[in-house]
Amino acid sequence: MSSVLIDAVLSSSPDYDRLFDSLSWPSESWPGPDRVEALTAVISGLGPLLEDSDSSPFTAEKRRQIRGKIESVIWTQCLPLLGRISAQEAGEAARGSRESTAAACRLLSACVPLCDEAVPGRVARSVLPCLQRSEEEPGRFSVEVSGEVMTALILALSADEQLTLAIVSAAVSCVRTLPDAQLCRVTVRLLLTLLSCCGGARSKRVLQWILDDLSCWHRGDRTPVVTERALLCVTAVSDHLLDPHSLDSSSAEADPRLRVQFWRMVQDGLTHRDSVSRKRALYLLKRCVALSEQQQLDCPLSPSAEGEVLFKWAPSMSGLLKEFWEDYALVMETLEENQVHVVRPVLNRIDTLIQTTVNDSQGQGLFHPSWLLCVYQRMFHSENKSLMREGVCHLLELQVLRQPAFALAFSQFIVGPLMDVLSETSLFHRSVGQSVGDCPELGTKLQVFMTTFFSSLPPENRGCVLLQLIQQLGSKHWCSVPLLFLSQALSKLPPSPLLGIDGLAALREVLCCTMITHQVLLRGAAQCFLLNSALSLIDVSAVSLDDFFSFLMHFRADESLCRGTQIWSQVCAWLSNNEGSFKPRTVDDGDSTGAASKKETVRSYVEGEMQAYLRVPASTGQSETLPDSKEADKLARAVLLCVDMEKSQPGTELSNSLESLLSPLLDTLSRVSTNIYLPLRKSDKSLQLVLRLLQLEQTPSCPSVEGQQDSVSIAMEKLIFKLADPIQEFILRRLCGELQELFDVERAELYLRVLRQLVVMSDSAPQHHHKVQQSDFPKLIKHSLRVLQEPSPQIPSVQHQVAKAVAMASLATVCELVEQKVIDRRSEAISALEALNDFFYSSPSSTSLSPLSLGNFNKRLLKPHTGDCDLGVQGLLQDWGRVAANFMRDQWICLSFLIKAVENPNNSRAPDTLKAALSCSVEALALLPSDLVLPVFAFMETVLPRLLMDEEALCVEAVTLCWELVQGLSTNAHDFWPALKGFISLAFHQNVLVLSHTQALTLVATLKQISTELIELSQSKSGVFGVLLQHCCQTWLPTGRGGDDQDDKAFCSVFSHMGMLTEACVYGPVFRRDQRLVQDVQTYVEKLGEGVVVTSDNRDDQFPRTSVLAFLSRLDPSNPQHERVMEDLVMALLNKDNDISKSKVRYYSNSLQHRVKNRVWQTLLLLLPKLREEFVSTLLNRVFEAGFCSNQASVKYLIEWMMILILTHHPQHMDRFWACFNTDHEKTKTSICTFLSVLVHFNIIIPNLKDKAAQLRKALNIILQWCFNHNFSVRLYALLALKRVWSLAEEGADGLGGLSDVIKTCLNQAEAMQTTGNANKNWIRIQEHFFFGAFHPIRDYSVETIFCTFPSLSELADDEWIPAWKFEKLTCFSDHPSFPVRNPAPDLSQFQPGDWIQQDKTEQDKEERWAEVQKKITPWRLGIQEQEPELQLVPPQRAARLGKLHGALLVVASLIDKPTNLGGLCRTCEIFGASALVLDTLRHVGDKHFQALSVSSELWLPLLEVKPLELTDFLQLKKSEGYCIVGVEQTANSQSLQDYQFPEKTLLLLGNEREGIPANLLQMLDVCVEIPQQGVIRSLNVHVSAALLIWEYTRQHLASGSAEVDAKRS
Repeated sequence: MSSVLIDAVLSSSPDYDRLFDSLSWPSESWPGPDRVEALTAVISGLGPLLEDSDSSPFTAEKRRQIRGKIESVIWTQCLPLLGRISAQEAGEAARGSRESTAAACRLLSACVPLCDEAVPGRVARSVLPCLQRSEEEPGRFSVEVSGEVMTALILALSADEQLTLAIVSAAVSCVRTLPDAQLCRVTVRLLLTLLSCCGGARSKRVLQWILDDLSCWHRGDRTPVVTERALLCVTAVSDHLLDPHSLDSSSAEADPRLRVQFWRMVQDGLTHRDSVSRKRALYLLKRCVALSEQQQLDCPLSPSAEGEVLFKWAPSMSGLLKEFWEDYALVMETLEENQVHVVRPVLNRIDTLIQTTVNDSQGQGLFHPSWLLCVYQRMFHSENKSLMREGVCHLLELQVLRQPAFALAFSQFIVGPLMDVLSETSLFHRSVGQSVGDCPELGTKLQVFMTTFFSSLPPENRGCVLLQLIQQLGSKHWCSVPLLFLSQALSKLPPSPLLGIDGLAALREVLCCTMITHQVLLRGAAQCFLLNSALSLIDVSAVSLDDFFSFLMHFRADESLCRGTQIWSQVCAWLSNNEGSFKPRTVDDGDSTGAASKKETVRSYVEGEMQAYLRVPASTGQSETLPDSKEADKLARAVLLCVDMEKSQPGTELSNSLESLLSPLLDTLSRVSTNIYLPLRKSDKSLQLVLRLLQLEQTPSCPSVEGQQDSVSIAMEKLIFKLADPIQEFILRRLCGELQELFDVERAELYLRVLRQLVVMSDSAPQHHHKVQQSDFPKLIKHSLRVLQEPSPQIPSVQHQVAKAVAMASLATVCELVEQKVIDRRSEAISALEALNDFFYSSPSSTSLSPLSLGNFNKRLLKPHTGDCDLGVQGLLQDWGRVAANFMRDQWICLSFLIKAVENPNNSRAPDTLKAALSCSVEALALLPSDLVLPVFAFMETVLPRLLMDEEALCVEAVTLCWELVQGLSTNAHDFWPALKGFISLAFHQNVLVLSHTQALTLVATLKQISTELIELSQSKSGVFGVLLQHCCQTWLPTGRGGDDQDDKAFCSVFSHMGMLTEACVYGPVFRRDQRLVQDVQTYVEKLGEGVVVTSDNRDDQFPRTSVLAFLSRLDPSNPQHERVMEDLVMALLNKDNDISKSKVRYYSNSLQHRVKNRVWQTLLLLLPKLREEFVSTLLNRVFEAGFCSNQASVKYLIEWMMILILTHHPQHMDRFWACFNTDHEKTKTSICTFLSVLVHFNIIIPNLKDKAAQLRKALNIILQWCFNHNFSVRLYALLALKRVWSLAEEGADGLGGLSDVIKTCLNQAEAMQTTGNANKNWIRIQEHFFFGAFHPIRDYSVETIFCTFPSLSELADDEWIPAWKFEKLTCFSDHPSFPVRNPAPDLSQFQPGDWIQQDKTEQDKEERWAEVQKKITPWRLGIQEQEPELQLVPPQRAARLGKLHGALLVVASLIDKPTNLGGLCRTCEIFGASALVLDTLRHVGDKHFQALSVSSELWLPLLEVKPLELTDFLQLKKSEGYCIVGVEQTANSQSLQDYQFPEKTLLLLGNEREGIPANLLQMLDVCVEIPQQGVIRSLNVHVSAALLIWEYTRQHLASGSAEVDAKRS
């Protein structure tokens, strides 16, 4: 119709200038799309009239004028309009300009063919620079507009090959520079249009240009971004690139299958993080396979120049190849599901792929192993940790890696991606069926894998691969758990000389950097494993002894390499076995040849190192820094290893051997106090070495094997003790006035450490010890006091300040030794310390100070004035704050000792003095660093109890400040635990705990708040509550002491803290999964035994419960106070159980509520034998009420056990038990099973009953009533109870009369009914269940049964089991014969958890009637009588007759092949007014499945047919018409549906049900929209997804549509 109208206008309007002027617009204005379209139609209509033919109505001149006019339209109308469109900002205007751009480009396409041949080239050259710019400039075309213009011009430019190449180059360069949002809209559209216009050889050249450019780019930069963009471009042109009609043996250059870089691009895409890139890569792979199968040509055609062939095809193996690649594609597609239960069934296909590859590798080599690596890497990148773990386990069990060729091919993958994924801690969780403390499944598999893999590698490659693997461990921060198990796996490798000096350096990097922040226990175990690895893998010929001992310096003595341990013995044995085989050291004396040929022994090395260590230059007389202690550490460890190694050799005299090794050191020490010319550096190094020898020869955390000092320690101490006098004389002389330089502060610390070691060592020598106490220490104390009492100069000097620091450190050392009872309190040293007490407590000299202040508390050590000084001194001055802090800490070390050991002589002023002292201690907390406050805490612990009543506010301030300080240390494990213990000792001191509610109210409230915060902190930091509880329990009920008034007073304080006691009984934090993993691994490490050196720092989260249970086990029922505590605790626990029961009728197994209830009843069972009979009588109703509540099985068993014990020991309450069967509990009718379970154990109760016959008759009467209950579980319990009770009554059955026959008949009938199906199975199971079979309520009453056996048999989580050994290791636990820790009967321990677990079934299980029904509504305009005439009209006319408006939404469903989805989609589109629905074939309309869901909607909706192969052209056409192509797909740049604004002209492209939108169409989308999801399943049904988008489009455009309808009606 439009063409006819245009022809009429042109034929009737000969004045074409006027026609052009009327349709044109001013250059500054923006015409609407309709006006542009009108001008386009006129120019298109002029095309046939301007042809050079006889039939043309125009003269040549007229044609020339019209063509000039058309050309002017390009330059004055079209291009300026496009420039204005480019200048528009993003937003609504940009979305509105899409149609204007399309209209202007159609005008350009209509004008160009009618102009001169040079015009298209001129326009293209003017626009092409805009396409190549990385950033848009004002006044120039935007990249999107430039792309549309070039697309419109391509057809006219197809003859110009040079310009075509420029366009291709510009388009490909856009791939590198354009933002993702513009990439598809510009590059893909331009390339597809270009290829469509080119044909034959020219198209092949264009494709070759594209491939060359992309391959070069990807080869130089194989990053994920480059892979993603290159794949997008290749997939866009794949229809042309992989066209079977254009690819043959003559077009090898354009065949991507022959390019190694193309396949690397595909493999990188298959393992890409972006799902769309993976989809594109798999699409290209499948297209290549399909093309190869179709062509049946050899691929590659000839050997590759690059040497590596990743893809091959042989026609003779076509069937095998097809099967392999189909399985491969299936595996890769299934991995996209990210769900283990979906992926696991196809994992056997991976085994098939592997086997095919293995078989092939021995023949033609058609399958490259790198394709298998893509599968594993894809699993490693999965978001699902279970799938990731499945992939790791599958690779670790890969048998093909036993072949050297495959092991080598996989080696870089093992070192790279596998190591990366193994750093994920969550992979090492225990598997189902493993117990706490077992090695995780992955850890075990890793050990086997490492051994197999390195054994399979070619020998020449093992060392290199192992070095790379160890370097990976040091290349980033590894968490403790993965590093532990990798280290263990390395330690299991068979001995082989693989590591040289580079290997030691890599291991040292792991020790120094990677493990620095790990937990102490795991770090120590990993150190042991790494050292074991080094011992078995070092190539001793490539490593010198010096290299090895330098390496050993990085193993901490308190964590791993400690004397007396297994690892120490292994090092000694290794050194002995390899002695003489180490690489000789290079010497500097010119005799390197001789040195190289000489074998170096360990002894000769140590002797040489000792000589070199003590060889120092002469003293220069200037200040010298303290030597680095690392040298002493290295040498001391070498000495001890050498001695221990030689000790095991026969014929070695230990004392002579040690003396000869240490002779240079001993000689130096013997002259240290007399030789005034001895260099200071030499004496320092000698003392450093002595200190390290004494520290390393016997580490406190490592007890000797035989429980006494070993011979090496004895010999070492004898040698050093001989020189104790000169050493002490030298140290005391230096401390008493010679240390006056800044460097001497550190030197004094060294001297005092050595002095402390010597004094402790000399404790066994009375004469020497007497001299120290009576002479040496008093002299040191007096000198130090004299220095401290000297007046300070106005300008502090270095000499004066250093002397003060040394003096205070000396006094602190003496006080510590006295407090540790190394020095006798009756010695002269104590008398000298009294003067120190007077010094601290002297009155202030300044009158401006408060009368309550103490002048010598918190004395500051001012920074000295030095003037110009060297860099070393400047460094020390910068660290002067630490020196001053140590000075203040040393003051409080002295004060905390003096307050306990020396009485203040001025008793009348004692309270005021103590108040001032406490104020000073509070001030010290603000002045000292957090890691130096322990002495202040110790001082407060003594002072605080004396001031509770008089100075409450000050006490509250002190306690609060201390607690805040401890909280601040919670992230510093090294300082936190000592500070926490010190704080608890002072804040919860015995005198503080005894405060009643009427005394010190503020302080009591503060302490309760702190205890609550401590419990909260313990939820995240295991062990905190245990420290508090252990202290309180020991305070309330001290072990090993007889009862006295003081003890009774302390015990009474427990009543003020019943809340804490109750919380302890049910305590047990529910750790996060990652925290539980670390707990499990620590337990595993503890079970390794001798391989771990340090004492476990694993602060058991069960310790608070075991501590409080030990406290309860020691309570004496005859003590009224103890009795009251137990009764108050029982009521508090019952209230807690009742609160949980009321808050939740049902709760999940192993939830926190379940665990708390279980702990409540475990504690009640433990206390039951100690409770008074009268109290039990009041308690019984609460127990029966608990039995009627809905409880998990483990809780029910405990309640039933408690009922049995109460009725057994207190049979007078039997009638109250019978009354429970008459109680009406509607909500939990099956809870009667609890009481029937008690009757199953009636044989335990009846011996203590008076009228046994009457009680038996009562039991039988009650049980028979429940044997006919409608609930199966109730009947089952009742029948079991009937069987057991009848066995008791059968002997006296004559007295039962007719009831006997009824019972026999009932039991016989019941047995007969239970012989088939599930009923029989359940009948057998319940009789064999542990609670009704082996369990005996009296015999099995023990701690082990309650806290370990019952939980394990009741399917409680294993972290709820408390094994008996945890109670046995508590010395304070009372193991009474009536309540033993261990169960003497073994029957229960032989049971496994049964699968009969009683559960409540409520009446709410019945189905309810539907409350609502769906009502189908017929449109009111569509009456039945009107339908037939309407059907004669086409769908738009039918809709118009009904007054229905159609939108501009076009829904394309050509990729959907299920009629049900298409039928539902048709119905949705019709309801929401889509303009049309596009199908792949209209035959679907006749399908009954389609019609079942469409319900005649196809009659009211326009339907179009577009085949899937035609979609590319169809989408291109719709783009040119101004449609925005929208797809539903999850990509990196997807927009959320709730945020996206749909343009009016929207085309919605729907993907296939299985594969989604094909990769070759993805890049044609303008926008990818994704639907926000919350669940685990990653995809919706395609009809549901489409319905959501169609509704959102309708909702957004509903307002404008409604306004239009209202306007028409009005």
